Amino acid sequence: MVFSSAVFLFFFLPLVLILSRLIPGTRAKNLLLALSSLIFYAFGQLRYVPLFVLSITLNYLAGLLLQRGRFRKGVLVLAVAANLLILGVYKYTDFILENLNLAFGAGFPMTGIVLPIGISFFTFQGMSYVIDVYRDPYSGTRRFGEVFLYISFFPQLIAGPIVKYHDVAEQIRARVCTVDDLAAGLRRFIAGLAKKLLIANSLGAVADAVFNNSFSLYGAAGDFRLAWLGALCYMLQIYYDFSGYSDMAIGLGRSFGFHFLENFRHPYAACGIRDFWTRWHISLSTWFKEYLYIPLGGSRKGRSRALRNRLIVFFCTGIWHGANWTFLFWGLIHGLLSSLEGAGLIPVEKLKRRWPGRLLVRAYTLLAVMLLFVLFRADSIGAALRLIGTMFAFRLAPQGGALLARLVTPAVGLVLLAAILLAGRLPEALSRRFAAFSDSHESAGAFLLNLGALFLFALSLLSLSQGGFNPFIYFQF
Repeated sequence: MVFSSAVFLFFFLPLVLILSRLIPGTRAKNLLLALSSLIFYAFGQLRYVPLFVLSITLNYLAGLLLQRGRFRKGVLVLAVAANLLILGVYKYTDFILENLNLAFGAGFPMTGIVLPIGISFFTFQGMSYVIDVYRDPYSGTRRFGEVFLYISFFPQLIAGPIVKYHDVAEQIRARVCTVDDLAAGLRRFIAGLAKKLLIANSLGAVADAVFNNSFSLYGAAGDFRLAWLGALCYMLQIYYDFSGYSDMAIGLGRSFGFHFLENFRHPYAACGIRDFWTRWHISLSTWFKEYLYIPLGGSRKGRSRALRNRLIVFFCTGIWHGANWTFLFWGLIHGLLSSLEGAGLIPVEKLKRRWPGRLLVRAYTLLAVMLLFVLFRADSIGAALRLIGTMFAFRLAPQGGALLARLVTPAVGLVLLAAILLAGRLPEALSRRFAAFSDSHESAGAFLLNLGALFLFALSLLSLSQGGFNPFIYFQF
């Protein structure tokens, strides 16, 4: 079940929201949300419900043992190893077998294992719970239902943001969801839905045409304009797709009384790759910083150790995204650029002190992010290099202009322009101005907010009614 489906929008979500308002008591509400989350997961992959429950139970039992204080280090090692084993078997088995076959001529058959949806997210949440309880036994809980709800809560179950238990523990035990929380949460959900359906899906169709080389039959495969268009559209698609999901998750959480931390903060306004990773998929980057980079020693033991630690973290970040060499090198190159910036070899901090330098740094950041997203999206490293080569060959193809006009219709052009404008700091500036207006015209501000949300919802439903299914990009991770 996905947030942008009719079943979720018109049956599942309204039913759970109504029941959660009617049922008294936090424990009863928690039971409702836990059962609803289990149904939500089963609707998508019924066959993996036992694995999902097993993963939660394993981390709960590990937490119990860690709270009792005996053999704590052994329990931690076994629990983390079990989580990584589950993740490794289901996500990387065929990748490892395929590469063994290529490297050594082995004849291992592929398993054909289907990746459980959301496995990277719920596995990381489970590991963070176990590690936190190891560090502080009093930070855990002895109630299975609380751990189950924490890991399984459907708004952020499939694609994050990755939530730490200590951030929501008190909200699980006692929370208040006012009418204002419900309204604000639903408005945030609708904003995310519009990002997905109106922007990401529209630009995704153009990006798919370029990356899948579906225009090669038209004799336009080598046109640099199409290559740049595809790279730009995918760069915007993945942002609006993933940040849209995060908006929906945060909005749904607030509708039930939970307050999740932000997962995106204008990443395309970043000055440098290091700055980019403080703004992009914040929950993942902070997870790796807290549970891997700092335990490895961080930057405390000299520049060379810091470089090694940063490369390890970004290697893991890349491989976390998927079993493909493209993800691995995507992560490593991000780590290399981040390390070069940290060492001053890419003088980001010096350049951004003045506005011409800031413009140069932002141009470098956007170009680096775009080219690395080409690697992220491509089926292979070779395919990525071919597309990047086309981008910088500056060749025109005989039918390139005709196909460009065919792909960028007036509607797509309008969406592309809006996506570019809204990807920077413009929404933040508009939000500040609107907040100032609402302070002095409270009722008018609330009316306009709700009217705008209804308008976006209507446009989203219109898009949904036109058919076609385009899953969230991060569902595959």
